[in-house]
Amino acid sequence: MDINKEIKKLESIYLEKPERVFTMYLNTDPADPDQQGGEWRIHLKNGLQQFEKYLIEDGNQAELDNFCKVKKKVKHFMTENELNLAKSVIIFATPDESIWFAKLLQVPVTTEIYWEEIAKVDQLIDLYHNYPKSGVILTQKEAIKIIETELGSIHDSSYYELDLDTENWKKHTGPHQAQATVGSGGKSVKREQFNKRFEANRFRWYKSIAAKLDKLAKDNRWEYIYMVGNQDETQELSKVMTKKVNTFVDKNMLDENEAKVIKIITEL
Repeated sequence: MDINKEIKKLESIYLEKPERVFTMYLNTDPADPDQQGGEWRIHLKNGLQQFEKYLIEDGNQAELDNFCKVKKKVKHFMTENELNLAKSVIIFATPDESIWFAKLLQVPVTTEIYWEEIAKVDQLIDLYHNYPKSGVILTQKEAIKIIETELGSIHDSSYYELDLDTENWKKHTGPHQAQATVGSGGKSVKREQFNKRFEANRFRWYKSIAAKLDKLAKDNRWEYIYMVGNQDETQELSKVMTKKVNTFVDKNMLDENEAKVIKIITEL
């Protein structure tokens, strides 16, 4: 999803009574001291009830009906995703369902709920600026993993491994497995020998994959690039890329859980 496009779409909305736009930013972070008892449920319940009470008192049955349609869908979404909640939930919705934007996020928000003629996008814009569409490149000698993230959520991932027989980088679809030996076609190379060969050829081998990484950054419109791994390796790789690397993290995290990687880098 292109969040920037979604923001522009939301900014363009203006609905007159009895139509309205529902906006919700809900803090569900279990690490937040104010959320230890799952207080988000209370905040959500109270917020929805307050709007419903106001509309009943206002006597606008058409608007009340519209709100109840959205309320039902929001409650269903929260029930369906209760076990998958992370730090926050953002929802934008209209009664006619022309707008339905619902995201579980790994980044914090301040709880706010609105039922107005416009979508309240200020927090979403701030999040987009703080957690833009990014590429996370993790290196570990002959293996390079790429994680694409936006608003702190993982969009996609892939990894490449160097085939010593052909000296080509091959894209893999399964999980990376650390190997004691490297090679294919029955050819086995001891790790010690490989390390020496890698150091001797690192610049050339990294240069051969740099174009793929630059193309990924361009095609997917990365606005920020993290490079994670041994400092010597990440510096060498960044030098042969045309795209600028914004942040270097000197840690070996290629085999770490992807969500953990994203959590660590977004908290830097």
